[in-house]
Amino acid sequence: QLVESGGAMVQPGGSLRLSCAASGFAFSSYDMSWVRQAPGKGPEWICAINRGGDRTQYIDSVKGRFTISRDNANNTLYLLMNNLKPEDTALYSCGRGWGVGISFRGQGTQVTVSS
Repeated sequence: QLVESGGAMVQPGGSLRLSCAASGFAFSSYDMSWVRQAPGKGPEWICAINRGGDRTQYIDSVKGRFTISRDNANNTLYLLMNNLKPEDTALYSCGRGWGVGISFRGQGTQVTVSS
């Protein structure tokens, strides 16, 4: 099971940190990703981190603004989002796996960026 939290409404330029609590599987054995879905659009993979937490990958539109990290001791995945833009508005969910290899995702947490 994956349960996201931390979503909120923020103004452009603001910051948020999302959390994803994992249970029911060996969290430290899996690569993990964040995926977002904007209103009226399909899911968009945005970043991933490997099992050990020492390799990450981002799409260009969030590179330099978002940071993915993980705490394997506490089975938690994080997404720190800085300098948020209106186009970042979406439902954010975490997924087990990397890119097209994601096997399942959580229900998501809503992020709205608006003035």
